[in-house]
Amino acid sequence: MEDYNSRPLDTLNAARNKNVMVDMKNGYRYTGKLIAFDIHVNVVLNDAEEFQNGEAKRKLGTVFIRGDTITIINTT
Repeated sequence: MEDYNSRPLDTLNAARNKNVMVDMKNGYRYTGKLIAFDIHVNVVLNDAEEFQNGEAKRKLGTVFIRGDTITIINTT
């Protein structure tokens, strides 16, 4: 059972080394393995892919995503 009383960074820490989906303010979506994050929710994904309008656009490898551009992070 999940602990819904955990802090947001605890939830991100539990998702480390797992595949995540990151939705952006600009409508793009990135998927990949969450490697690292910081207190600003800047994240690093490995084996990242970029999607726009539900369509895969390109494979990016390792990416850094600035936290203030993220709307949702979801484990896949």
